[in-house]
Amino acid sequence: MNNVHILSHVLIDHKMAKLRSVNTGTKEFRELIDELSTIVAYEGLADIPTTTINVTTPLEVVEQNVIKENSIALVPILRAGLGMVNGVLNLLPTAKVGHIGMCRNEETLLPESYYNKLPAGIESMIAIVLDPMLATGGSAIAAIQALKDAGVVNIKMMNILAAPVGIEAVAKAHPDVQIYVVKVDRCLDENGYILPGLGDAGDRIYGTK
Repeated sequence: MNNVHILSHVLIDHKMAKLRSVNTGTKEFRELIDELSTIVAYEGLADIPTTTINVTTPLEVVEQNVIKENSIALVPILRAGLGMVNGVLNLLPTAKVGHIGMCRNEETLLPESYYNKLPAGIESMIAIVLDPMLATGGSAIAAIQALKDAGVVNIKMMNILAAPVGIEAVAKAHPDVQIYVVKVDRCLDENGYILPGLGDAGDRIYGTK
């Protein structure tokens, strides 16, 4: 799958070990999500659009590339995706932020949108979908489709942890979307949790369990 990028670094392994641990508390878990989000953003944003400006140093004037204004929108999938926003904003503090809320219909078992608030002009931006966990891929596929329905043509997705089935599903449904994943685990259990995983990312970020 040419649109899937799996990160590899000793710092990632070190931080993932702490993130997975049942002994890691809410504060440290949030901090680790921030740090890993910054790492995956650094990788995934290498090709974002730039423009050239003149910068005056103490010695001379030099041409320097800078990121184009209003070119990036972060779109976390509620609620867990919110935990990744600050980590990406560490690199791109001027990025616009939209939100997409997804929940599962208990009758059809399919994801449905309950909230959709996107920045004005997002159709001309690169939209970065954020979600710590990519399990079955259902919510991700629906969120990406919602962005396409809004006219967005340039979309990336960033995840902390993914299952192979989720990566395959999103890559197949949206082959034009670049997917960046910090770590890929073994499989899903019968309840759709990633194994060995780290539990429910949303609950651990917000201390609700």
